[in-house]
Amino acid sequence: MRSKKTISAIVQFSTRILKFGKKGEKTGWTYIEVPADLAMQLFPGNKKSFRVKGFLDHLPISGVALLPMGAGSFIMPVNAAIRKAIGKRDGAMLNIKLQVDFQKLLLSRELMKCLEDEPEALSFFNKLPKSHQNYFSKWIDSAKTTDTKTKRIARTLNALSQKMHYGQMLRAGV
Repeated sequence: MRSKKTISAIVQFSTRILKFGKKGEKTGWTYIEVPADLAMQLFPGNKKSFRVKGFLDHLPISGVALLPMGAGSFIMPVNAAIRKAIGKRDGAMLNIKLQVDFQKLLLSRELMKCLEDEPEALSFFNKLPKSHQNYFSKWIDSAKTTDTKTKRIARTLNALSQKMHYGQMLRAGV
């Protein structure tokens, strides 16, 4: 018998890439919507954020968060790197194939090593929800050069020392 964590429904659908206007911390985000009925097929009874894997058109994805939006629907942020890889922007149609991704995300080794030397920043980081910890980690690990990664770690340490979460850091330009 297979473990529940290895079995997951696969949903396929087509949708339009959307962009938020003014929407609090989501202002300007590009995203797709996963309707409530499809979200329930993916993860029955779940109302919290969860990760998925699959394909956006022909681009393989994994570890991407679906965020609850109320009434059972979810959104998936479609960041600039994904938009560039699929060659599409807001308003374009996208073919989606998703299933739950039970693979645990590992935090950036470099970030965690640097946080060891900053106990107050580490304490604040550890109090953040796992999803917010992952925002910092994925942003750092997505850097293409060592110089960019170093700058992102420095910005993160500075922000965490000031008790800022990821969105606050980006908006403040810290």
